[in-house]
Amino acid sequence: MPITEMEATARSYRELQDEIKKLEAETAWLKDQLIEEMDARQVEDLIAGEYTIHYSLMEMARFDTMRFKAEQPDLYGQYTRLATACRFQIT
Repeated sequence: MPITEMEATARSYRELQDEIKKLEAETAWLKDQLIEEMDARQVEDLIAGEYTIHYSLMEMARFDTMRFKAEQPDLYGQYTRLATACRFQIT
């Protein structure tokens, strides 16, 4: 692929990434509006036309790796492994 085509492809990629960020911000705002309304009504489920909106608190158990690493560094070392990943970035 020629450099000029790579540049055009990179530009398109960046433009789409910017559009995705804008859409994510807009969806977050819309979600916040729905949550605000549900909080005001004090409901976890709301039927809005063809949509059922559900919003509730969930509890989850999470393993505290930071604390485990601090308190049991030997065991932590025995059960961790290095992983590799590819990173793609356009600046």
